[in-house]
Amino acid sequence: MRKGTALVVGATGITGGNLASHLVASGWTVYGLSRRATEQSGVIPVAADLLDKAAAEQALAGLPISHVFYCTWIRRDNEKANVEANSQMMRNLFEALDSDKLDHASLVTGTKQYLGSFEAYGSGRIETPFRESEPRVPGENFYYALEDVLFEAAERHGFAWNVHRPHTVIGYARGNAMNMGTTLAVYASICRETGRPFVFPGSQTQWNALTDMTDALVLARQMEWAATTPGAANQAFNTVNGDVFRWRRMWREIGEYFGLEVHGPEASDDPASMQPLETQMAGAESTWREIAEKHDLVEPDVAKLASWWHTDADLGRDQECVNDTTKSRDFGFDHFRETRAAFFDLFARLRAEKIIP
Repeated sequence: MRKGTALVVGATGITGGNLASHLVASGWTVYGLSRRATEQSGVIPVAADLLDKAAAEQALAGLPISHVFYCTWIRRDNEKANVEANSQMMRNLFEALDSDKLDHASLVTGTKQYLGSFEAYGSGRIETPFRESEPRVPGENFYYALEDVLFEAAERHGFAWNVHRPHTVIGYARGNAMNMGTTLAVYASICRETGRPFVFPGSQTQWNALTDMTDALVLARQMEWAATTPGAANQAFNTVNGDVFRWRRMWREIGEYFGLEVHGPEASDDPASMQPLETQMAGAESTWREIAEKHDLVEPDVAKLASWWHTDADLGRDQECVNDTTKSRDFGFDHFRETRAAFFDLFARLRAEKIIP
């Protein structure tokens, strides 16, 4: 397998951080782009705000990048603004790079490809398992805008591309709050310390239906494989662990891991009966500071660890979400990861690094 010089865009995130570490271990030269330069073993830090075209050009000038791995996004108040900001970031990136040296670019999006944007969840035809050939859901979606920028740049400059569509990524990341695994670990730790039950915050549909998730290392391996396998070029691939589960079992197993009393959702189809984390964890900032001080934890600011709204969005869906990975296997990628083990391994690392008690 030929190694190249990689630029991981969003190198401090859950996807980009794990990818950067994987590529370094695999023998790549890796530059890690983020808004603030962050030290990571073996990664050459590059600091730039991609919304600032001049800053991006200055930061990336002369870098011999052969492979781009785009693993970032920025959240705005509505989807129209999401489209505008995220499109501009990617355009500025490709305009700043030396296109003559670029062989390949990878884009990470996700399951909103099939569900629609946050503003239009479930507005399209929901057919599970989701396949890469599904048509786009009507309406604005910054995932589609990023794809279009990627496709146009690839055609103009003659490089290959891949799009990867994970579903709820599990993995270790410091300073990245949009991480269900860490969010649930923090929630469970608060429940244990305060004697609260571990209450499922989502819908009856998510509690009972089949679903799947993506371990960050599975995604990293698929990205490296697709970027270096000629037959896999210019394709979109779903990226999930390969197993399916129901939250009613997984929630119990996570609760047992933390030694908690487990409660499911209210037996009602009324969305008003849900108990989202944003509601359950209102005022948790002071509670977490006390927990952090008691156990000498490294991060006393719960907002830097947990994103209640993001996990609520995943667990509050009224649609079954299962992704078909047949295409990926047919092209030659068959790596598998048990989702329960991915959760437990993450929890063990969070404890070992004193992020949770």
